[in-house]
Amino acid sequence: MVTSRPMARAIMIQGAGSNVGKSLIVAGLARALARRGVRVAPFKPQNMSNNAAVTVDGGEIGRAQALQARAARIEPVADMNPVLLKPETDTGAQVIVQGRRAATLKARDYGKMKARLLPRVLESFHRLAAHADLVLVEGAGSPAETNLRAGDIANMGFAEAAGIPVVLVGDIDRGGVIAQLVGTHAVLSPADRARIRGFAVNKFRGEAGLFAEGMAEIARRTGWPSLGLVPWFDDAWRLPAEDVMDLARPCPVNRADGTIRIAVPRLPRIANFDDLDPLRAEPGVQLEMIPPGRPLPGDATLVILPGSKSTVADLAAFRAEGWDIDLAAHLRRGGHVLGLCGGYQMLGREIRDPEGIEGAPGDHPGLGLLDVVTVMAPEKRLTRTQATEIASGEAVSGYEIHLGRTEGPDCARAWLRIGERREGAQSADGRVRGTYLHGIFGADGFRRRYLRGLGATVAEGPGHEAQVEATLDALAAHLETHFDIDALMKLAAPISH
Repeated sequence: MVTSRPMARAIMIQGAGSNVGKSLIVAGLARALARRGVRVAPFKPQNMSNNAAVTVDGGEIGRAQALQARAARIEPVADMNPVLLKPETDTGAQVIVQGRRAATLKARDYGKMKARLLPRVLESFHRLAAHADLVLVEGAGSPAETNLRAGDIANMGFAEAAGIPVVLVGDIDRGGVIAQLVGTHAVLSPADRARIRGFAVNKFRGEAGLFAEGMAEIARRTGWPSLGLVPWFDDAWRLPAEDVMDLARPCPVNRADGTIRIAVPRLPRIANFDDLDPLRAEPGVQLEMIPPGRPLPGDATLVILPGSKSTVADLAAFRAEGWDIDLAAHLRRGGHVLGLCGGYQMLGREIRDPEGIEGAPGDHPGLGLLDVVTVMAPEKRLTRTQATEIASGEAVSGYEIHLGRTEGPDCARAWLRIGERREGAQSADGRVRGTYLHGIFGADGFRRRYLRGLGATVAEGPGHEAQVEATLDALAAHLETHFDIDALMKLAAPISH
């Protein structure tokens, strides 16, 4: 006798504001439920981030959804984040639909496009549900932004279309959490208000009993049951960050004995900055994001030019800060420079954009630190890659996600190999390097050898990937203790097709 699998269920985690910790909570819940034997799939209808991941099916999604997939112990696929907005200017963004670039639009034009995207979003949602017991959906921003409700696909608009309940999360660390949650209740329409079935308060510090009255007040004013008061999770910094501002905050590690300083200019359109995570976790490294208005530090051993969503514009911003002068002085002092993806393109002699992909068509002088030229082209390269450092034979793995092709004499000194293809470029003295390959510092052997070559004292210990896994397990245990996961599962609703 053949028995059918129970119908998949779903529930949505929305926030009473941005950065309340929705992504981290979904990751922790995904790992906790996966450990219970539940087949979990993370899903975010619409995300806005320049920190993207390449999926197993050759698309791109927000880095947070890739982390959530890892937490759920499944491969990331494009359906987990069917609409990804990658800001290129203050008013416009590249629109990625089901993993592929669909358009570059101003905010007003995207607003008109959203209604046409909802069927694609629901299509991805139902494909995921076909292979899951539970779909954990993450909202974006806050449903309290009722001016965005018409045509919404990120919060209540999606929840209504998919017919799924919502749990609302507030952030007590920033203060005013009662107002966050009760205020959201007040401004929502009756139908949207009824869709919320519970609430939780995140990032609490101190004695939980001191906020018991506050939790009761929220429940009394809203009628929603509490699913938990979640304490601050100290090891959150060990997980890939989606917001570059998270990298600007110092992680709670004693850096007094750090032997080398790595400086990273915080470009306006910095992208794929999770490249830096393994470095900032090294005790022998002091990694510092340099904000606009500050010079690159004179005592840095290494300057990393990170990825960029708008290479030409970020190069202009780099020069406007005077960082090109600082970088030249850094090299005169014997320092090292590494360019990753967009940063690699900036290091060359010229960036040519004949089709106007990043603005008006034309040629733009680079920093001239590598003898290479980049030609922009509309086709985006998206691939997960295994490579080898040529000098050491160390294996690295990562991904490519870029527009453009880079060629020139310094490519003859490529320092990575991908199959038979040589990748990257370096100067004659080896102190300036560039590559399109993201994620290389996640390889423990390569990272430790590279840092030792710069003079860092690097201790052997748990590898980066092992630390991420251990942190996800610790986050799951944290939520098992402080979040009512059993109640969450009871609130989840069957997915109707």
